[in-house]
Amino acid sequence: MNNKILIGAILAFIVILCVIFFCVWAGKSLYNRMRGNDTTVNQPTNNPPANPSVQPTTPEQAQQIYLALGNPSAASATDPNNYLLVNNFMVISYSRDRGIPNWVAWRVTKADLGSLDREDSFRPDDRLPKGWPRITPSDYTGSGYDRGHIAPNADRYGSREAADSTFVMTNMTPQTGDLNRGPWQKLEAYLRTLVNRGSDVYIYAGVYGDKGKLKKKVTIPSNDWKVAVVVPAGTPAGAINENARVIAVDMPNVNGIKNADWQIYRTTVREIEKSTGYNLLSALPQNVQDVLETKVDTINN
Repeated sequence: MNNKILIGAILAFIVILCVIFFCVWAGKSLYNRMRGNDTTVNQPTNNPPANPSVQPTTPEQAQQIYLALGNPSAASATDPNNYLLVNNFMVISYSRDRGIPNWVAWRVTKADLGSLDREDSFRPDDRLPKGWPRITPSDYTGSGYDRGHIAPNADRYGSREAADSTFVMTNMTPQTGDLNRGPWQKLEAYLRTLVNRGSDVYIYAGVYGDKGKLKKKVTIPSNDWKVAVVVPAGTPAGAINENARVIAVDMPNVNGIKNADWQIYRTTVREIEKSTGYNLLSALPQNVQDVLETKVDTINN
């Protein structure tokens, strides 16, 4: 009998402790909600949006989305020639000594497109560390080279803020007019066509090579390259598999190609990796990389 009484007392004590704990927890939760401090309601917004096609609202989200397929050169905030710059609209690996981006990463969805008029607002990038040289629009003046966008202005016509963000000089490289207004521009327009047809496009683009400098400050690259991964709208990066379409191009930064079709410059991701030393699409499983990085796109519509 005594054992039964003791067990009953212990059980009753446990129940009372549980009730007290619950009351304290419930009271604290109610108090936090009344003050607007409920951490279960006001979670930080740095996680990717639930809908993969939704635009990022913070640089943290942007980095997660635009580098979802990998950081090609392990860019960071500590290497001046592989310096990571992030805003809501693109991610840039910038080279201080070359005065141009190594590469830029972004994604294009229908929400990014619109019908804005272009408003040129080329300007230095004030995000660069104090004491670094600032490339200005005048550094290109009279050079014979265009201020060539890597992430194009029209890929960000969803808002004026987004469109204006593409005019920082850290997103520019010296391009011949024939490249910039020829096959490079044609591919940009084609990728937007795919988005309007119902795709999302993850893009990495950049430059390599050295043909000299503008005003002893801005390196003239020999080649401009681009890798575009095309998936049905709303597809999360983690669902990309061997069936995804990958368009890889490597274009020479020369005159005389304005009328060339972009398709003649198609290549493989692996060839671009050989030329640049980057590790593209590195966040994908190795078996998926092996397929996507070794095939040349052949679709022409």
